[in-house]
Amino acid sequence: MENEKKKILIVEDDVFISDIYQVKFSQESYETAVAVNGLEALKKLESFQPDVILLDIIMPQMDGIETLKKIKKDERWKNIPTIMLTNISEEEKVEESEEIGASDYLVKSQFTPSEVVEKVNALLKK
Repeated sequence: MENEKKKILIVEDDVFISDIYQVKFSQESYETAVAVNGLEALKKLESFQPDVILLDIIMPQMDGIETLKKIKKDERWKNIPTIMLTNISEEEKVEESEEIGASDYLVKSQFTPSEVVEKVNALLKK
């Protein structure tokens, strides 16, 4: 079981950013999947069971807050740790995310991809 790759779902509409995170997590031996919006993320979850979800807030079709609500309402997915990774640093978004059940809230500009990987590793070691 120890040797099984950890899986991460990266939900991010900016291809440049999701590519960077995909590379970073792959280097750390994660199996990655990417969704460009909340609807796609929910579809991916049907077949891909991640150990953790990185979730952007501002996305087309379904934003991260709405996606988080749907994930946390679903018995199959509600226990998957979900980290909000966004450019929004507004206190109310942070609080709303935490109330819904986000494990962490990271503002992209304040964390390097390596630091985000460290946060995910720490979360999964709990």
